[in-house]
Amino acid sequence: MARSWERMVQRNTKQINKQRKKQGKESIYASTSSAAAKSSDIFKGRNIVFPVVLLLLGIMFWVVGSIDQTRGSGMLTNWLGVVLYFLLAALLFFRRPYLKVERARLSTIKFNRERWLPAADIERIIVTRSAVSIKYKGKRTQWVFSKLLNRYDIQAMGERLEQFAKQNHVEIVNE
Repeated sequence: MARSWERMVQRNTKQINKQRKKQGKESIYASTSSAAAKSSDIFKGRNIVFPVVLLLLGIMFWVVGSIDQTRGSGMLTNWLGVVLYFLLAALLFFRRPYLKVERARLSTIKFNRERWLPAADIERIIVTRSAVSIKYKGKRTQWVFSKLLNRYDIQAMGERLEQFAKQNHVEIVNE
């Protein structure tokens, strides 16, 4: 099928699925989207380190602001800053990072946007005991999914990425 035809089918399927959801019926799948929906796996982590650092900074600013009694008018800005640190920590804690493994691409959330990487652009996948690294072709950057920082299930992620690598002819390194 032509790409424009596929996009039209996906757009129409999405509209019909919204209507069927409102009516309480099961959704229908287009031929291209059903294969993608069945073959994708999502591995979710939990961001703990950065929210804890933000909480500690908020507590530190609260303590420093409560000790400094010379400025009476600056208390509102001090409390506003502390509350904003706590809110940012809560936002980052409850927004879970993930790795989505599809048939021919990987996607994750980076800098508040979903980033995806086609299998053709992956040079190698490195699986260690505590982390998974995905290296781009021709670039020095890489995606790192760590058990220590983001609490990912590295063993399950490594098994699924081995299947992905075999299916898409990507080099995989187990360390």
